[in-house]
This record gives sequence, C-alpha cells and structure tokens, in this order.
Amino acid sequence: METSGDELGGSSNSLPEPTIVQPPGTTPPPAYPARDPQPAETLRVGEDVQFSEELEDRGLLESSTRLKPHEAQSYRKKALWVSWVSIIVTLALAVAAFTVSVMRYSASSFGFAFDATLDVLSSVIVLWRYSNAAAVHSAHREYIACVILGVIFLLSSLCIVIKAIHDLAIKLLPEVDNFLYSVSILSGILCTTLAVIKFMLGNVLTSRALLTDGFNSLVGGIMGFSILISAEVFKHNAAVWYLDGSIGVLIGLTIFAYGAKLLVDMVPRVRQTRHYEMFE
Repeated sequence: METSGDELGGSSNSLPEPTIVQPPGTTPPPAYPARDPQPAETLRVGEDVQFSEELEDRGLLESSTRLKPHEAQSYRKKALWVSWVSIIVTLALAVAAFTVSVMRYSASSFGFAFDATLDVLSSVIVLWRYSNAAAVHSAHREYIACVILGVIFLLSSLCIVIKAIHDLAIKLLPEVDNFLYSVSILSGILCTTLAVIKFMLGNVLTSRALLTDGFNSLVGGIMGFSILISAEVFKHNAAVWYLDGSIGVLIGLTIFAYGAKLLVDMVPRVRQTRHYEMFE
C-alpha cells in the first residue's frame, strides 16, 4: 500500500525548527540586556575633567601635560618680560592719571589711576609667581598668587567706588583738555595691548594669575577709553556730568565682583594643594 509524502510528514519543504534541550538539573544562561552605546565625545569630556582633577590633586597645572620642559621655560621667561614691561608702562600711566584726576577733577581718571596701580601690583605678583623656574607648573604657588590678587582687587575696588560716590554726591564737574585726551587714548591702547598678550600667555601656561593680570589690564584699557567718552559727552552736554562718576562706580563694582569670585574659587584650592609644593 502506497502512502504519499503529504500523509507521512507534510510538505518536504517545511522542516520543523530545531529546539535546544537543556540537560536535567541545569538552568539556561541569563539574557543580558543590550547596552546603550555611549558617545565617544561624552567619554572624552569626562576623562579630560577627571584627568584635570587628578593633576590638581597632585599639585600640578594642566600645562605640565601640554608643554615640554623647554617650552614651559620659554613661556615662563616671556611672562616675566611682559610683567616687567607692564610694571613700567602702568606705573607711568598711573602717575599721569593721578595728575589728571587732581588737576581736572575726573572721577574716572582717579579710578583708572587706581586700576593702573593695581595692575602694577598684579604684575609684581606674576613676577613672584614665575620667579622660580621649578615652579612653572606648581598649582599651589598659582593659587596663592590668585588669592593675593583677589584681596588686592577687593581693597582697590572699595577705594574706587568710595571716591566715585563722593564725587557724585558733591556734583564734581570734570574739566576737559588735550592733556586728558592724550592720557586717555594712550592708556586705552597700551593697556588693551598688554591685556591681549597676557591672555595669550595665560592660556598657554593655564595660569589663572596671568589671566587675572590680563583682565586687570583690559579693565584699564576700557577705563582709558571711557575717560575719553565721558569727557567728550560732557563737553557737548554739561547736563550729563554724572557719567564720569557713574563709570567709576561701575568699574569699581566690576573689580570687586571679580576679586570676590577669585577668592571663592582659589581659597579652597590653596588648602587642597598645600601638601604638594613641587618646588624648592
């Protein structure tokens, strides 16, 4: 008796799926969920932040991994040269600005003179910061310099604000002449140029002290041009006599805010790195 293929096993083209039989007493392997892929950029950012924190914990700046020893020393010498030039230039500008503020009753000139004096002091601190060749990457020395700068910023800003408010209270009117114009233009150009150079060196050396010195020079440049603007406005409209004193108050408050932020950031870091003085 003949039987067809359909009667025996159905269609020969449709085979049953194989099944895996687990031996008795065994459990199937656990099924692990698929892991979500993480972007490579996120990992790199996290690693960079962790690496930077590890460097600070060891008392080193990030420049220790960016620069070769001879490169670091070369930039250190450039920072010293810029600081010396800044001291000479801003000291001369401070004397000229104090003279203008006394002779022409300019509150913003007084503010600039104080800021120029502050620039001299900050450059002296940068000189101390980089005076030791072995301390070019020292985080502890860097943070100490920043704390000193923060204190100086606070004290100087108080003097600027008090003087400007006093001039506004007694309605002190500025006098405008060619000497004031000359000092303003020269101060604005020189201080802005110094600020750019300090910012460039500060970024390369990852130095907050140099960047702070550059910020102070930038403020000096802005103040120099603001003296010119306020004097020109007063010359054409005497009713805006308060612009000069208002600029002095604004600049004083800006310096105060920067100094306070600097202290808040740097004081804890000085404590963290006090055991890692990597220089003799």
